[in-house]
Amino acid sequence: MSHVSILGTGNMAQAISSIVTKGGNTVELLGSDNSQAVTGDIVVLAVPYPAVDEVIAARADQLAGKVVVDITNPLNFETFDSLVVPADGSAAQVIAEKLPNSRVLKAFNTTFAATLASGEVGPLPTTVLIAGDDADAKALLSGIVAAGGLKAIDAGALKRARELESLGFLQLTLAASERISWTGGFGVIA
Repeated sequence: MSHVSILGTGNMAQAISSIVTKGGNTVELLGSDNSQAVTGDIVVLAVPYPAVDEVIAARADQLAGKVVVDITNPLNFETFDSLVVPADGSAAQVIAEKLPNSRVLKAFNTTFAATLASGEVGPLPTTVLIAGDDADAKALLSGIVAAGGLKAIDAGALKRARELESLGFLQLTLAASERISWTGGFGVIA
């Protein structure tokens, strides 16, 4: 059994929390006003990308030695028309550079909260794509996702986070422009 700390309390945090507990694991949700120490072996950053630097500044020592899961999509929230990370990088890689003593994964950013909660994207089961450089960390998160009733696919090394963030960005812009539903999104047949 794993213990997961989720930094954030919004829709995605709630949906991920439900998946964690469905699989028999324990979870704690910590809001931005909560100074309680992180106790999970896995820590999910369920905050908007602009808040990540503040979280790292406040909790970097608590994140050392832990699996840190970045779910952000680094959108330019002013224009909603581009990503704010270098074209050859990703938010997850930036986070990994700032947390050299953590095992950083990218996951959950290509799904909406509704599809995590329902376990379905249209007629397909919800699939969580996971990128990272630590095979044990990916296996641990994959196990939690699968125990919670969803599919998990290893998307490769952390450098694949760039493609996951581009896919997440596309999905968000399609939903924001009402071309797809917030209860829909991309499905994976594997």
